[in-house]
Amino acid sequence: MRVLSNGDCLHLWERGRRLHPLDQGLLALGAALPETPYEELGGWPLGRCHRALVELHCASFGPALNGQLSCPECGEKLEFRMDVRALLEPPAQSIARIEVGDYEFRPPSPRDLARAAREPDPQLAARKLIQICRTDNGDPADWRENELEEIGEKMSEADPLAEIRLNFACARCGHEWQENLDLATFLWIEIEARSKRLLFDVHTLAVAYGWSEAEVLSLSEPRRARYLEMVRA
Repeated sequence: MRVLSNGDCLHLWERGRRLHPLDQGLLALGAALPETPYEELGGWPLGRCHRALVELHCASFGPALNGQLSCPECGEKLEFRMDVRALLEPPAQSIARIEVGDYEFRPPSPRDLARAAREPDPQLAARKLIQICRTDNGDPADWRENELEEIGEKMSEADPLAEIRLNFACARCGHEWQENLDLATFLWIEIEARSKRLLFDVHTLAVAYGWSEAEVLSLSEPRRARYLEMVRA
């Protein structure tokens, strides 16, 4: 896996800033894994994609993930920090074949999620995702709620990193709840932050010295930082 360079971040930000987070995550993985066709990445099980996103975050921006959210009960702002390397231990392997009663399924992929997300109703989207992942070629099924829950649980067991849930507790009101960890969004936040910082550096040094973007980006981090210090002084 390639570490994302400054040039990579700028290119990704420019291409993907208006894309859905699913597509942003795949775009970043495509830059880090150029030997893997983009269409193939979209068909990976979600757990495999999430593991690759964790590895890319660690390699390019470090293992620390910082975030904030609001308590759904009282609105209190909470900040959290986690080491995403914990998600890689122990290694989680997805199971390719999932059996529930007479039905067979495979773990969902980012492409599957994107197709299901076109359905605005969450319940219908869940049913659509399950149907997309069905592999037994049987007659269309009208699953009951308990069957949908069982299929969802089996899918989660088969691909442990497909859905990452974090536990939170509000210090103000004591409410406890869970939230999904959107790894693609957090990675994109880092890419966007670095890109905007680089663009500001390019602007500052171009105005001061007349250098081109390529010349500014070719500078090492310490040299660029020293030039910026002198300009600001």
